[in-house]
Amino acid sequence: MRPGSPGRRVGLLAAALLLAVAGCTGDPPAPGRAGERWVPRPGTAWEWQLDGRVDPRADVPVYDIDGFENSADDVRRLHREGRRVICYVNAGAWEDFRPDRDAFPEAVRGRANGWAGERWLDVRRLDVLRPLMERRLDMCREKGFDAVEPDLMDGYLHDTGFPLTARHQLAYNRMIARAAHERGMAVGLKNDLPQIPALVRDFDFAVNEQCAEFGECGRLVPFVRAGKAVFHVEYALAPAEFCEQSRRLGLSSMRKRLRLDAWRRPC
Repeated sequence: MRPGSPGRRVGLLAAALLLAVAGCTGDPPAPGRAGERWVPRPGTAWEWQLDGRVDPRADVPVYDIDGFENSADDVRRLHREGRRVICYVNAGAWEDFRPDRDAFPEAVRGRANGWAGERWLDVRRLDVLRPLMERRLDMCREKGFDAVEPDLMDGYLHDTGFPLTARHQLAYNRMIARAAHERGMAVGLKNDLPQIPALVRDFDFAVNEQCAEFGECGRLVPFVRAGKAVFHVEYALAPAEFCEQSRRLGLSSMRKRLRLDAWRRPC
């Protein structure tokens, strides 16, 4: 989710080494192929770029990029360079700038969430949102992504305009996780720290913003203990202020700018 909310070609040898670090062997599998899902290991380096089409120059084994704004060719290029690729989609808010915006009934659009053109979704309405989210996951699979980062998975903690509870959020988050797994993709839990103990088995990694700034990084340790990566960013803190703790906890941490362009300062 966004902050404060309530995401060069290398040689064959280098690519193989990067895949080993990421807990992978061989070429990235075709999404949906039978067999074990990719589960990124703790400490795996990553890049997170949601501002426009991907810039492939970061020398890391995992890229997390916008599913709508990047093409199957972009994903294939990253695969050829030995990278795993995560598909960012917004699962918790309606966005007026997406091509499927008109498919979301007005009744499931709640209050503005603080970002231009976005409104919270009524995650109680699984009957309405499941097919819409499945279409987004189908898009990720068809473009060849290895995994999904569904954003805004903690609406129950915020003023959405709907009487959401932790139980509603658990049901919705598990629905998203099952739908991703049914399509052969890994799936990450975005923020939602209070429900990590209940959801760590359902998700293959975590994505977190600003846990160091808010003194919450320890709450992500269940993912690390389960052998699953925690992809973490800070916006306001300098690396010297959080990297020591990140290394101690086993997080994959870096500093990013708020707009999530290609700039990064990893630990």
